[in-house]
Amino acid sequence: MTDPKSTKFVLDLLQAKGLLSKEHAAEIVEKEESHRTKLIKARTVLAKRSGYVQSEVTIVDIIDSLHLPLLNRKNRFLTEEVIMEEIARAKGMPFMRIDPLKLDSDVVTRVVSKPYAVKYQLVPIDLTANLLSVATSNPFQMEGIEGIRHSTKYDIRIVLATPSDIKKIITEFYGFKYSVAAAHHELTSQVDLGNLEQYVKLKSMAELSATDQHVINAVEYLLHYAYAQRASDIHIEPKRENGLIRLRIDGILHNVHKIPRPVHLAFVSRIKTLARLDIAEKRRPQDGRIKTEKDGKEIELRVSTLPVAFGEKAVIRIFDPAILMQEIEELGFYGREMQLFRTFIGAPYGLILVTGPTGSGKTTTLYSALKLLSSPEINITTIEDPVEMVYEEFNQVSVQPKIDVTFASSLRAILRQDPDIIMVGEIRDYETAEHAIQAALTGHLVLSTLHTNDSASSVTRLVDLGVPPFLVNSTLIGVIAQRLVRKICPHCAEKYVLSDEECRMLNIPPAKVKNMPVSIGRGCPECRGTGYFGRTGIFEVLEMSEKVKGLIEQKPAPDLLKKAARSEGMISLKECAIRKLLGGVTSFDEVVRVTGLLP
Repeated sequence: MTDPKSTKFVLDLLQAKGLLSKEHAAEIVEKEESHRTKLIKARTVLAKRSGYVQSEVTIVDIIDSLHLPLLNRKNRFLTEEVIMEEIARAKGMPFMRIDPLKLDSDVVTRVVSKPYAVKYQLVPIDLTANLLSVATSNPFQMEGIEGIRHSTKYDIRIVLATPSDIKKIITEFYGFKYSVAAAHHELTSQVDLGNLEQYVKLKSMAELSATDQHVINAVEYLLHYAYAQRASDIHIEPKRENGLIRLRIDGILHNVHKIPRPVHLAFVSRIKTLARLDIAEKRRPQDGRIKTEKDGKEIELRVSTLPVAFGEKAVIRIFDPAILMQEIEELGFYGREMQLFRTFIGAPYGLILVTGPTGSGKTTTLYSALKLLSSPEINITTIEDPVEMVYEEFNQVSVQPKIDVTFASSLRAILRQDPDIIMVGEIRDYETAEHAIQAALTGHLVLSTLHTNDSASSVTRLVDLGVPPFLVNSTLIGVIAQRLVRKICPHCAEKYVLSDEECRMLNIPPAKVKNMPVSIGRGCPECRGTGYFGRTGIFEVLEMSEKVKGLIEQKPAPDLLKKAARSEGMISLKECAIRKLLGGVTSFDEVVRVTGLLP
């Protein structure tokens, strides 16, 4: 789109649609060449630093870079997406924002070579029967499309996409696919396992060249890709014929790549090497960690390997400090619960419990609280299995049962280290519970977790472990039960009214929500078509009131404790989730998914 005809077409179209003023159009024509030169220079620098594809600068790129306001539309700008949508309508072509997670890497990389894709700025995105869908950012240049049609004999369906989407797919897919294919071709029984440094600095995309070890390149492409997709976990799983790579995003797993079985073995070996694990030991589970960086910030990667039916599976958990240590106002508490939580952590001594299943955000809540409490005057010591993320403000102890470094033994030692605040990763047995209670009784603030379904069950669990009820009453400050729900994507949220059947399932009177529409995410490129973007917490906060303490002495069932707490204002997890639903934060389906079995 560098020829005068395409420039005139785009400018005339945007003016006809009322999106661009005549003055701005004249300014674009006047400054087109100078802006083109500036963008070419900027892209050359970016290509050297990040490895992204350097392509020709089009009129769409120039308009997008000027950040021109849309006429008569407040706070909206003339972006490449707006421009390409209008061009697609004018040309009678479908427009698509490409979701990388929904593409088949074989289709993308097998049909055309990377130089061809770069030259014509196009990527194959789907092949069904004999119909090949090809995304392009230049509808004025059909030479590349015709070349594919002639060489493959496929029927071609053309869709328009933004230039940035095309460049991103070319960079990520061809880079990863080339590395995997080259590794598969050249892989022998001898694999260079790299260095054993704990701190691993990922190379930029530009540095991942063909002269490096192909497996090393592929692993680093995968890590870059996981960061870009906001993944919390990377699963590398052996299957009968190949390896499968999946990413967990907002709590849900997505299939991303299939890799040849020999490459899977090399992948796992490379990851184990980076995590300083024993690469020769494939029969037992192992745990390790990698410290690396993303956008100049340190990131902790926790690696776990496990022997399964078809080989060795590796899972990489990504701990981003920005997510793991948030301001407590960002966790999702409502007013009453926030006030109680602040009261709990502001106590000079006592025991605070955070409860919920694995993956419910307990660690984030605890770390965020400790970060708030941290100061030069406070000695904070944690006991974790394993240490989730190294944070220099805390004194962190990692449990190692093989050498008798357990929660209980570490607690005994810590009490001789003059602590002010102690965080115990989990209370699993009576010995740990006993030491935690003793620490709370002797002037320390102790935070810990339990794996129970709700807050009232945590109190019963302590008693079941053997802690006398009077000691529970003397030390326990409060219990926070929590879960995580996905938040509706703000870019594609739409309002609707709950049906009578949905109200019945949630036990809500239909009249209550008649004039209170809720939200649903229809799916868009920003959320990869899921309708969700990010997660927030739902909380059930149990305060140790006199009424609750009186019941604990009688060793009641959890239901009685919960009933007493609710009579004093506590809201349940399900009620908190429904409140998030009615507030437009989450969806009906998400409330049912997370709290369906809860009372």
